[in-house]
Amino acid sequence: MIAENLTLGIVLGAALVDSINPCVFGVLIFLLAFMTRVFKSRSRMLLCGLWYSLVVYATYLALGFGILKLAVSIGFATGFYWIAATVAIVAGLLEMKDFWWYGKGFSLQMLPGGSQRVKMYTEKLEIWQEKYPSLSFLLIGFLGIFVVLVELPCTGAPYFAVLALLAKGDYSVAVPYLLIYNFVFVLPLLAIVAIAYFGTASERLEAWRQEHRGFMRLVIGLFLIALGIYMIYSLV
Repeated sequence: MIAENLTLGIVLGAALVDSINPCVFGVLIFLLAFMTRVFKSRSRMLLCGLWYSLVVYATYLALGFGILKLAVSIGFATGFYWIAATVAIVAGLLEMKDFWWYGKGFSLQMLPGGSQRVKMYTEKLEIWQEKYPSLSFLLIGFLGIFVVLVELPCTGAPYFAVLALLAKGDYSVAVPYLLIYNFVFVLPLLAIVAIAYFGTASERLEAWRQEHRGFMRLVIGLFLIALGIYMIYSLV
């Protein structure tokens, strides 16, 4: 049976702080500007944006299932729990550091070269959209998978903590929690797609992100530290 200490509130809270990470917002706003420029038809832009969101959801969900299944099947649930709790606390401290000294020293960010590759792939997508419109969906799907993977160092700490909590319980009971977590995680994606569809400028969103990114890091950091301490306390 799933651990008694795990509640829906923890899952929702972790998913929410994961989804508001400045790393995620930065890529989303970049894609918003890209979709607005490339897709002349609003309906096509909406369709491609929803497809991208679905791919991100499926990829993040598949990663969660894979990690959870591996931890449970090899009997590493307790070890994974301790590692995830430690990672949550360390990641929380790094996130809080960026509230006062953003980008100074070591920070949680995308894999090296990730942002450059995202830009390169979107440029290729723009070419495909002009020459082979029907195949552009294929590259959008690849882009969604790639973005999830390169963002993991920046976004993975809350997810790993929740997976560790779930690994202490029954695998089948954990499935609904993972479905809920990942739905909340992609909600900002859906919001960005809606914003692009209704024509709000990406420059305004980027200005908002730049202004509030330190505060977002602080909120994420406080949550991660509290979650890590809670995990250790509940185990001890």
